[in-house]
Amino acid sequence: MFSKILIANRGEIACRVIKTARRMGIKTVAVYSDADRDAVHVEMADEAVHIGPAAAAESYLIPEKIIAACKETGAEAVHPGYGFLSERASFPEMLAKEGIVFIGPNKRAIEAMGDKIESKKFANDANVSTVPGYLGEIHSAEQAVEIAKDIGFPVMIKASAGGGGKGMRIAWSADEVNDGYVRSKSEAASSFGDDRVFIEKFIENPRHIEIQVLGDKHGNAIYLGERECSIQRRNQKVIEEAPSPLLDEETRRKMGEQAVALAKAVDYDSAGTVEFVAGQDKSFFFLEMNTRLQVEHPVTELITGVDLVEQMIRVAAGEKLALSQDDVKLNGWSVESRIYAEDPYRNFLPSIGRLVRYTPPEEGIEDGVTVRNDTGVVEGSEISMFYDPMIAKLITHAPTRAEAIEAMSDALDAFYVDGIQHNVPFLTALMNHPRWRSGDLSTSFIADEYPEGFEPAQPDAAALELLSAVALSMGALGRERLDHLPDRLRPHSGEIREDWVVKLDKTYMPVRLAAGYPGSPVEIDVAVGGGAVVTVLSDWAPGDNLWEGSVGGRKVTVQVRSVLGGYRLDWQGYSVVAKVMTPRIAELDGLMPEKLPPDTSKMLLCPMPGLVVSIAVEEGQEIKAGEQLAVVEAMKMENVLRAERDCTVTAIKAAAGDSLAVDAVIMEFS
Repeated sequence: MFSKILIANRGEIACRVIKTARRMGIKTVAVYSDADRDAVHVEMADEAVHIGPAAAAESYLIPEKIIAACKETGAEAVHPGYGFLSERASFPEMLAKEGIVFIGPNKRAIEAMGDKIESKKFANDANVSTVPGYLGEIHSAEQAVEIAKDIGFPVMIKASAGGGGKGMRIAWSADEVNDGYVRSKSEAASSFGDDRVFIEKFIENPRHIEIQVLGDKHGNAIYLGERECSIQRRNQKVIEEAPSPLLDEETRRKMGEQAVALAKAVDYDSAGTVEFVAGQDKSFFFLEMNTRLQVEHPVTELITGVDLVEQMIRVAAGEKLALSQDDVKLNGWSVESRIYAEDPYRNFLPSIGRLVRYTPPEEGIEDGVTVRNDTGVVEGSEISMFYDPMIAKLITHAPTRAEAIEAMSDALDAFYVDGIQHNVPFLTALMNHPRWRSGDLSTSFIADEYPEGFEPAQPDAAALELLSAVALSMGALGRERLDHLPDRLRPHSGEIREDWVVKLDKTYMPVRLAAGYPGSPVEIDVAVGGGAVVTVLSDWAPGDNLWEGSVGGRKVTVQVRSVLGGYRLDWQGYSVVAKVMTPRIAELDGLMPEKLPPDTSKMLLCPMPGLVVSIAVEEGQEIKAGEQLAVVEAMKMENVLRAERDCTVTAIKAAAGDSLAVDAVIMEFS
């Protein structure tokens, strides 16, 4: 076994590998760029080596720098994590020449399966069912359009060396192929250093199911069940689960055996994933093979009890698999939510900045439910524009799917992040979506359910009553504390009024404090809107980020953020501003005019902090709705900004190469 390994990656996956290596008694070496000098993985590792500037192309993507770091520290092996150099076939060859072991598959397997074009050809030769498409090299947008017409719309344009949704576009017309081809090649070049793309038929209403395989250097290979990754946005996975609610045991076995046969054909000798696109009728087609550890590997670990990182290390050291196929048993259900630095209320545009507050839910096992948080940040960490916007992966495991989802919903309520925008409200709303809970999934789920983008759900009557009770417990406690300040003109009588009004956004809820006296911990009886009296219990105190307690016996965790005159409460996907008032003040508040936001309809604002790639128009140009105006790159994704209406460009305020802050003016219109 190795005594020291280097992790050629960053963020949560570097931390994840370090944890297993530490448990195995193996020392670790971290590498870091300028942007990651103070990162968590650097602090966790036994040693750390600086490898260059912030841009990945000048640091994490340069194999010579990784090899130099190994020589400097005496690391005997390299774990690549995912992304970066993990699927570059030349990397393990370069390591081998220096006597360094690659903790991953052999070069032949990476070449055969890691390249999406070659893997399709290989799968066809191996009689594996594949999606119809064109696997040759495409040299121009015009050629791409002709190929797409031959295949039939819709088509998927994909980067050959791609992953993580980068370099991938769905096209429903020739114009979309033309634009998607250019964008896919550009993203592929900047993300992977390889701009080749291919085109295949896009299967409508499909499900994305993948099989985890594990092989060793002695000819053994097994599969560890499946994961379903159908909840995606822009081809980027958002929620994963294991097992899949679609599959039965027979289909699982067929997919698993096909995946293992493919792995054995290339002498696969590490952890890898064979991905399939599945129809609602349980038919399935080979999509691609990822010759690395997947982002979503924790859900497989929790239902099988197998540490995949440990198995990768042991296999790389020459050990035989300790498991046979008969040893693999699936236990319970696991769900993973990807916490991203992006704004769900602004079409999920990336967000960067410092984590002013970062309090994930407590990890551990309680009453048969596991909560796990794989992360590479702490409070105070910086979310950079140079890398993937993932903050953390939150995973739950329970005996049943319904229990795992409920545990995830509760854990997300307790996941408190401030300083940047994030997708926790969206994930919480998804966990409570009836269609998701029913298991009626497809890769178009988010587009189907949120066609106009995500907006927080409006609280129903039950939610309004619960949040009103929570708000009263907070507001009355704050008022009671103010009433006890010394030297008041009217000393506090020791009593508190019964009748209140809680304003939730624009809804006024009459609330009666039926019994009890606000204190910390809170224990009061409340009646909302003339309804039944419920008991409210909590140890919340002013300044706490989370209100944790019970309302009418129901366990509740509400995120609390102070706003002028009240609090913003986030719970179960709802987000409301709550203000506690006397009935008279509520009456007067209803007469106040509403302040309207400034008119920015004649401006194109930068929707996220990013780099201007190109400006597509000129001053004085007349443009039509839908025409491209500019392209802004952020976190390795190119975002095309288009005109919302017919107009004329009157001024251009930015140029290609400019770094812009969010809401910076790019151009103005008339």
